Amino acid sequence: MTFEELIQKIDPTIYKNLRTAIELGKWPDGRVLSQEQKETCMEACIYYENKSNVAELDRIGFIDRAKVKATPCASSADSASEAVDVIKIV
Repeated sequence: MTFEELIQKIDPTIYKNLRTAIELGKWPDGRVLSQEQKETCMEACIYYENKSNVAELDRIGFIDRAKVKATPCASSADSASEAVDVIKIV
């Protein structure tokens, strides 16, 4: 059986178990996933998500760019002047 044939037989339960293994970095019995196993599991999950039309929000590695607010490295001149408090030494 080829890798493609094996991946085509993934069902929702197997997919859920693979996702959990990737998230935790270990199998249910406690053995740690090797880097190769992580990559293979990730590839299988991505294939399943594409095949099963999993919503984009639920896919592995999805980052909602609309909710991520960019924080500037430096403040602009306008905001810097507003943030300055004047201290008078008497």
